[in-house]
Amino acid sequence: MTDADLVVVHTFASQPEADLAKGALEAAGIDAIVLADTVGGMRPHLAWAGTGFRVLVRTEDRPAARDILELPARKSTGIRD
Repeated sequence: MTDADLVVVHTFASQPEADLAKGALEAAGIDAIVLADTVGGMRPHLAWAGTGFRVLVRTEDRPAARDILELPARKSTGIRD
C-alpha cells in the first residue's frame, strides 16, 4: 500500500477501539492500518488531544469499510438494511 492509495475511513478516541475496527475490516478481507501520533506508544494522550486514532484503508475499499464499521451502530439503533 502506498500513501496515495490510503484514505481515513474512521477516527476513534482510543487505541483499543481503532484496533477492534482494524480487526473487523481485516476479518472481512480489507487491509487496514491504524495511524496515530503517540510518540511510539509512550504518550497516547497526544493522539487523544490531536487527530485521534485513524483507521486507513485503500481508496477502493472505503465504501465497503464504512459499511462494515457502521453495521454495529445500525444494529444497536434498530435500523435495518
